[in-house]
Amino acid sequence: MTDSNAADRAARYRQRMQQKKQIVDASIARADQEKGLLLVLTGNGKGKSSSAFGMAARALGHGMRVGVAQFIKGRSDTGEEAFFRRQTQITWHVLGEGFTWDTQNLERDSATARKGWSVVQEMLRDTGYNLVVIDELTYPLKFGWLDMDQVLNDLQNRPHMQHVVITGRGAPDILCDAADTVTEMRDVKHAFRSGITAQKGIDL
Repeated sequence: MTDSNAADRAARYRQRMQQKKQIVDASIARADQEKGLLLVLTGNGKGKSSSAFGMAARALGHGMRVGVAQFIKGRSDTGEEAFFRRQTQITWHVLGEGFTWDTQNLERDSATARKGWSVVQEMLRDTGYNLVVIDELTYPLKFGWLDMDQVLNDLQNRPHMQHVVITGRGAPDILCDAADTVTEMRDVKHAFRSGITAQKGIDL
């Protein structure tokens, strides 16, 4: 490449980046609202809970107070819980008793979910929580263990600047409609289907 071609390429690149910067700066200038966000992380792909816990870490880094409520999952030996329980600004609740195919008891699962939601309600009423992560909430909603209208009402009436992140597959359309941000994670390939067990630090 000649010096002339290299200079032309650099000039075109600089022009494109200047145009892009103008567009980005204009978008940032238009975003002038402050409010607590409702985020839904759904889809069949891996990483929904991991993404939510990443936001929890980010919030803690800003000195914010975080509450975590885990539905369905009944174990308390995961790496993320072991780490976050050492942090002083986070409250962690394991509200499930295991996956539905483990419990195999509809009445018990429903009662556990309702009891768990009462814990979440307390966090949603507490102005001291800046971020509330509700992990695997989509399953109690999908199976009808929780009343959707009640859940939406509690979410709508939370403190104005409180952020909420909800995870789980198959998020109901009505929940997605109420959310400010919805991310659907797509499953392309998963080691488990090749016979590889869940790995510490990655899956646990």
